[in-house]
Amino acid sequence: MIDSGVDARNPQLQGAVQPGPDQLDGGNSTLDCVGHGTAVAGIIAARPYQNSQFRGLAPAATILALRVTEQIEGDNGTLTGRRGTPAGLATAIRDAVARRARVINLSLVSYADEPQVRAAVKFAQDNDVVLVAAVGNDAEQGNRTPYPAAYDGVIGVGSIAPDGRRVPSSQLGPYVDLVAPGAQIVTTATPSGWTTVDGTSFAAPFVSAAAALLRQYHPEFTATQVAAQLRATADGGQAGDGYGAGVLNPYRALTERTGASPNPQSRNLAQPAKNPNTSSQAAATHTALTWALTGLAAVVLMSFLAVIIPKGRRRNWRPGLRDLPPAPEPPPDRSLPAFGPRP
Repeated sequence: MIDSGVDARNPQLQGAVQPGPDQLDGGNSTLDCVGHGTAVAGIIAARPYQNSQFRGLAPAATILALRVTEQIEGDNGTLTGRRGTPAGLATAIRDAVARRARVINLSLVSYADEPQVRAAVKFAQDNDVVLVAAVGNDAEQGNRTPYPAAYDGVIGVGSIAPDGRRVPSSQLGPYVDLVAPGAQIVTTATPSGWTTVDGTSFAAPFVSAAAALLRQYHPEFTATQVAAQLRATADGGQAGDGYGAGVLNPYRALTERTGASPNPQSRNLAQPAKNPNTSSQAAATHTALTWALTGLAAVVLMSFLAVIIPKGRRRNWRPGLRDLPPAPEPPPDRSLPAFGPRP
């Protein structure tokens, strides 16, 4: 995760954070002066804690924290804090790949196409890494093209409100691949407790967490297949309206087989690897179950014949219908017509 750092002192992030380089000040990326990265990390990987009902979407994931910025956007759209540099972002992406990250969350936006960042993104894609990026909150201030979300192969994420509507500030364009919750989001704060956040920065980690779950559940999926699976299982997409393929649906992504899925012959996920110590027990169980079902079928058949044969003899095997009581008169129809004006 490339952001403002992660404060691992939060009880729900203890044991979830692997520190990495700090491209702003050097040293350790567990420093988070603005709380942005800590909030993003909680959405992905917050662990269960005491009586808290909050936890991340992928609570067993490990966050590799890489610090590149501490710039945040205020309520009026103004930016505060140090922005960082394209060189620092490019270095962090390459460092994440070197440290074997399988999903990189980029809850940050630049409105300039920087060649070194573009090259680092391509390097990550060539190494089979899923990249997820926020599309930005500039829709009402010009809707400028956001990078790295606009790069080919990066999953660009917009935000929706609790009512399912696109947040007005969430940007619109061909770079929006999915939308996810991005308003009134409760997540981890620094140094402890919780906070409420808004913006596409906090929609992106929902998609990153779903991608991490997919990579765990389907280790044979390539990064391209993970992205295709997330899009194919999204809900309610409408072309050109800022929703991309639709609303992220992690459950469908994990359980449905789509065109993005590899050949089912390549790996049978429903069958665990055979254990030589249990093969004889499995064979015995199968044999016992087969005999039990055979005996049950015989009992059902004999019971059926015991009822049918005497009746057939009484009728000399002629077909007949059971005498049924006359049907009751239907009640008067007081319902309204299904369509048309009310009488």
